[in-house]
Amino acid sequence: MVKIKGNDIARYLFTFNKRNPGFGKYAFVEPGKVSAQKTVPDNIPKPSYYKSGEPIERINSPEIKNLDQIEKMKDSCKLAAKILSKTEKSIKVGQSTDEIDHLVHNLSIKYGAYPSPLNYKFFPKSVCTSVNNVVCHGIPDDRALEDGDIINVDITVFYNGYHGDCSKTFLVGDVDDEGKKLVEATRVCLYEGIGVCKPEVHFRDIGYAIEKKASELGYNVIPAFLGHGIGHYFHGPPDIYHIRNAYPGKMKPGMTFTIEPILTQGDDLIDILEDNWTAVTADNARTAQFEHTVLITESGVEILTLNS
Repeated sequence: MVKIKGNDIARYLFTFNKRNPGFGKYAFVEPGKVSAQKTVPDNIPKPSYYKSGEPIERINSPEIKNLDQIEKMKDSCKLAAKILSKTEKSIKVGQSTDEIDHLVHNLSIKYGAYPSPLNYKFFPKSVCTSVNNVVCHGIPDDRALEDGDIINVDITVFYNGYHGDCSKTFLVGDVDDEGKKLVEATRVCLYEGIGVCKPEVHFRDIGYAIEKKASELGYNVIPAFLGHGIGHYFHGPPDIYHIRNAYPGKMKPGMTFTIEPILTQGDDLIDILEDNWTAVTADNARTAQFEHTVLITESGVEILTLNS
């Protein structure tokens, strides 16, 4: 895939939007100035990668957690959901994504947690903020949110030795009908995927359900980004595809993993920018994403990142 540089993005996107008015009315995102990486106090327990940037955990198969591990997962997920809820209340026109990062970072530390994205494989910030045509892994910067933007905020915290992970796409100001429909369709598809989860169901069934519902609603799923197992490790098996797939294995009680579909108004191809993180749609269409961490129970599924 071709990579598009700095100021070339704005020119390319403006030209494309004139050819594709069906995507709606919204601003295209050009990467801005990224502030210095924040630090975490010594008293906060930290994941394995906090200095090196590289996680040391090697998880070879989906983990079945015991009761103590499940309780720690519940605590970390509850905290992630709490921070996401507080972040939602702050989002407004004129706020920079760097200000969102500042809020998430400070809240994580306030509650005794490490913001998991920080220095994970050298990611420079404490949260991912993905606006409009940014698919995911958007790096917070000095760009101010504009009236009509949609923004996904992806929060993960490392708390009591376990990661909790969730995200939501928010409406900023007066969003057009096309944007609202995209966001709602993505939320529906997340719950469609969660709805199939229970013991002895194939992992692949999640992707079948999500892609089918997305197609019915008139959208494509971005296939490049997956849900994942999670625990004392940030990412591990199982891989959770959001499209039709042949991934092996079945769900068992005690497994925890994320489901996090990304829907797009347009085609499913992406570009990765020169920062090696920010993913944008190749056709500059908007995307939306929602994410929960779930637990497979003896009788079904429990969403761990619901905000109570």
